[in-house]
Amino acid sequence: MPTLLVVDDERNVLYALEKGLRADGLRIVTAQTGKAGINLVQCEKPDAVLLDVRLPDLSGLDVLKELRQIDPKLPVIVMTTHGTAETAIEAMQRGAFDYLLKPWDLDELTDLVNKALKAGRLSHVRALIDPASDCDDRVDRVIGRSPAMQSVFKEIGRIAAQNVSVLILGESGTGKELVARAIYDHSRRSDQPFLAINCAAIPETLLESELFGHEKGAFTGAERVRIGKFEQAHRGTLFLDEISDAAAATQAKILRVLQDGKFERVGGNGTIQVDVRIIAATSKNLDQAMQQKQFRPDLYFRLNTFTLMLPPLRERADDIPLLADYFLQQYRRELTVDVRGISSEALEVLGRHNWPGNVRELESAVKFALVHSTGDVVTPLALPTSVRGQPDGVSAVPSEVEHGDLADVRHLVRTLLSKGKVNLSETVHAAADRVLLEQVLASVGGHQARAAEILGLSRNTLRARLQQLGLTVGKVVQDDHDGSP
Repeated sequence: MPTLLVVDDERNVLYALEKGLRADGLRIVTAQTGKAGINLVQCEKPDAVLLDVRLPDLSGLDVLKELRQIDPKLPVIVMTTHGTAETAIEAMQRGAFDYLLKPWDLDELTDLVNKALKAGRLSHVRALIDPASDCDDRVDRVIGRSPAMQSVFKEIGRIAAQNVSVLILGESGTGKELVARAIYDHSRRSDQPFLAINCAAIPETLLESELFGHEKGAFTGAERVRIGKFEQAHRGTLFLDEISDAAAATQAKILRVLQDGKFERVGGNGTIQVDVRIIAATSKNLDQAMQQKQFRPDLYFRLNTFTLMLPPLRERADDIPLLADYFLQQYRRELTVDVRGISSEALEVLGRHNWPGNVRELESAVKFALVHSTGDVVTPLALPTSVRGQPDGVSAVPSEVEHGDLADVRHLVRTLLSKGKVNLSETVHAAADRVLLEQVLASVGGHQARAAEILGLSRNTLRARLQQLGLTVGKVVQDDHDGSP
């Protein structure tokens, strides 16, 4: 559970912040003096800090300096009632994550705190390369024993300690950010911040400001000086995900930082010097992007000092059981479900899937299965339909199954046996479930709460089974009105 420390001497402010920011999965601790805040950082090790500038015993800026000495990677948001450009710039120069003026806008404050908590986690939670199987919530793992992933691990070992840019290529969902963090964690900059930004997730008009910051009045809405990610990551590492989506002008400024470590804020004239290691990634074909003049060749050659190519999951199928078990152990505690493993039949289904969404899709599938499992082992029926497909005999079986008298289970089994079908248990159960759910829902006019009561199921379980069978309430009711079998 992430922890946020709030340091402010006004009780009403502490109360308002605790009430406004309280959310599931967030722990908030408070201090009313600078010294108390410093002590709490040492003993509580928070993930982010909200720090007032005016405190009864110390200046907030002096407290910030102390906190940076204790933990250079700790994101600290400075708050002040008497905001001046000088205070803001000094706070950022001392290593503040950002600053905020009182009275704050709750939405802006919440967004800023969430960004700081994420940045704190990225910097502090280590990304380890296939460690021992014992689970540890304090680390993330790059899992893989396949030859393709062993090659990736060797490359990480070669380049992590070198103070050079790295380009990570791979399809969406292959784990590029996790690999970037593994490089950072094994680098000489691991005691400094790690910041990540997805260039594809931010509008083109805002990305340049997000990366390089802006001066007050640089454009409409620029009401104060903003420090960008490059300044925040000074002496640390900046991960630029989907760099190919950056506009040409932004690419040119990134190239200059790579060349001499210099840039100007948007709307500013002063040159800023930074020392930042850049790790970039993209899922796009950069050769094609350069041919179409969507990506600068000179930026590509600067980034291409070291290149890592991550294999898609379909090319490392041997890792699927390892990854599936890792995600199961990770989420069974988070979801508090009593599921201890994955059946061999479910693993076979996972192994047959093509995984267009790669590891991210597998993670989502395992989480889905944990929510929808009815026993202590994940079975094929608990997996998403998109992964397992329609069971043999539900939508693609002969007309005897789709349109015949499905109430005659013996007839159904004999029909399937005569046609040499396999996986009969799954087929028959799915076919029976299909008829049962269709008939009950039709009898109550599609009222799910009433249908769940008749079936003796929870509404969540009913919805899950409908999804597994590819049924919708509207279609079931319409078919019944049309007289469909």
